[in-house]
Amino acid sequence: MSELNGAGPIDHETFQSPFTWRYGSPPMRALWSEKTKRLMMRRVWLALAETQAEAGLVSEEQLADLHATADQIDIARAEQIEQTTRHDVMAEILAWAERAPVGGGIIHLGATSADITDNVDALRLRDGMALIRTRLVDLIDALAERVEDTADQVTLGWTHIQPAAPTTVGHRLAGALQDFLTDLEALDGMRDGLRAKGFKGAVGTAASYQALLAETDMTAAEMERRAMERLGLRAAPITTQVYPRKTDWRVLNVLAGIAGSAATFAFNVRLLQSPPFGEWSEGFGEGQVGSSAMPWKRNPINAENVNSLARYIAAMPQVAWANEATSLLERTLDDSGNRRLVFPTAFLAADELLDRCARLVRRMVVEEGAVAATLARFGPFAATERVLIAASGAGGDRQALHAHIRTHSLTAWAAIERGESNPLADLLAAEPEITKFVPADQVRALVADPGAHVGDAPERARALAARARSVVSGARAAAETAHDG
Repeated sequence: MSELNGAGPIDHETFQSPFTWRYGSPPMRALWSEKTKRLMMRRVWLALAETQAEAGLVSEEQLADLHATADQIDIARAEQIEQTTRHDVMAEILAWAERAPVGGGIIHLGATSADITDNVDALRLRDGMALIRTRLVDLIDALAERVEDTADQVTLGWTHIQPAAPTTVGHRLAGALQDFLTDLEALDGMRDGLRAKGFKGAVGTAASYQALLAETDMTAAEMERRAMERLGLRAAPITTQVYPRKTDWRVLNVLAGIAGSAATFAFNVRLLQSPPFGEWSEGFGEGQVGSSAMPWKRNPINAENVNSLARYIAAMPQVAWANEATSLLERTLDDSGNRRLVFPTAFLAADELLDRCARLVRRMVVEEGAVAATLARFGPFAATERVLIAASGAGGDRQALHAHIRTHSLTAWAAIERGESNPLADLLAAEPEITKFVPADQVRALVADPGAHVGDAPERARALAARARSVVSGARAAAETAHDG
């Protein structure tokens, strides 16, 4: 037995999922634990019983007995009962009823299993998204700081993984920041729009509750509303035995969207850490080993892990799509087994991925010398746009000038491939079809300073960082208010 990553004792004598101990945070693991699930089941049963007590269907003594025993979870006993019942929800009911001799008889009154389990799923989806939101806001905050710090740091831009035009490090990072802000909007929209099963019985008609409440002053719809208020959830207006399985697909798509943003960012880190670029690095800790065989290796392990987990998360919506597409008539059960796996692993993977992304952002090193060297080597090509604009603006034929610049650029490229310095400035300054519109010394000046050709990239990057800071501030204030409440 051992303890790793806050996971508690780990039994290495049998299979353990990496999400049990290696990936994800203790709060996220606790949320998806069996104990939390069963405590939430009892919370749902209590909300139902409390509302039914208001209708006169449950006595004060029965309700008090349930409250007194609600936390007395005995998973071993429930599993023992399940060996006979072959039904996990019924086993939990019976296990609780054994501890609650007064109130046990009214547990699950009028309900079907999905009235309990689907509402628990909604609770965990809601709380899981809240944990993911905290991680995402922290990442946005860290990234906004790096954007501000590097907004003016000129670097060579690349398209098709070929030298393109200058940009700034901050502007490049702002692209990732923008993606994560979009993900936050999607996450908040999904949380706000989350709808649970409610209490509608076997096929969503609420017939069982209507019959129970026939002699009371409460309608089935009112009972559902009050019970759901106790849970802090809203019910879908129409359900079958289960809430619409499209909900699962939508939630997992939000996680997949976050994973996509993280994957792009991490892949860029990996690309720029590779020796041909050498401009960025995810950092390398003292004592860290990059390879068991090659002592010099400095592998981008965090970035690679982000890409690996992102690929896993991206596959999860397909499972949820199939569950929705085959949820036939009022309900089939062929989604049950995979839903026990998909939700916990997708949320834990996203939790880990965001934590590693934040580490990447905070520890990422921008190698200024390498950035400057790349700009010096390839920047003159990018600066030819400045020459083209200046010459055509002075009356030159834009298409003819483009052809001349292209010819000299290819000559310069061949020189670079031979290991020579870039001769492009001299070649363009000696081209009469250019110098008759722009003096040779001006041509050299334009080519010599590609960093001046970044447009309004620094301003755009800082503006986005400021907006991100505002979003982070608002998110944290709202979270603090909710916590105090």
